[in-house]
Amino acid sequence: MLEIDRIDAGYGRAQVLRGLSLRISPGEILCLLGRNGAGKTTTMKAIMGLLPLTGGQVRLDGQVISELPAHRVAGAGIGYIPQGRRLFSELTVAQNLEIGLRVKNSGPEVLEGVLELFPRLRERMGQRAQTLSGGEQQMLATARALCVEPRYLLLDEPTEGLQPSMIEAIRQVVVVMRDRGVGVLLVEQRVDAVLSVADRVAFIENGRNLETVAADDLRRDHSVIERHLGV
Repeated sequence: MLEIDRIDAGYGRAQVLRGLSLRISPGEILCLLGRNGAGKTTTMKAIMGLLPLTGGQVRLDGQVISELPAHRVAGAGIGYIPQGRRLFSELTVAQNLEIGLRVKNSGPEVLEGVLELFPRLRERMGQRAQTLSGGEQQMLATARALCVEPRYLLLDEPTEGLQPSMIEAIRQVVVVMRDRGVGVLLVEQRVDAVLSVADRVAFIENGRNLETVAADDLRRDHSVIERHLGV
């Protein structure tokens, strides 16, 4: 289990997260919803060790990982697809994927498994990342994270700016990973996208927990979404 236990974090003197707690189980998709500025991206960075905690802990199967540098958090089994993708734009598709493989010194069988999920990337292995379409770049960012062989996967706004066919392709991969026992923490603004994949939805505001609700309940009754998000 990935446990985020009462964490505090922020930027300089600006505190963003205030005692935030989340639990993600293997084979579960937990979606994080909140208004702009609620602390969703900050939560992702804090889990990955990209932002130091000022309180609380992040634990993976009972082991504290919040004191580890970011590369060791990835090596422990957490893949991260940040908002904006953060690809190495001058490198080829193959080189970007190789960077992911090096985290655990994974072999060609891991790469082959990832390319089975993203056949379009197989056709573009020699192409530089910056020349890909937006949807293909999102595929590459996701594929690179999967090369880490993650036990948990963090996705920050993966459908932003994508056309419907690309959104569906990313959604299918997320569901496949869930079915393979990977726990997923998804930050997503599109409520329809959240409800199409989520098992549970955690609402946050001003870096604090509001409530966590089963997605099935939200599909039947949107009043909780309207109350917290105003949509």
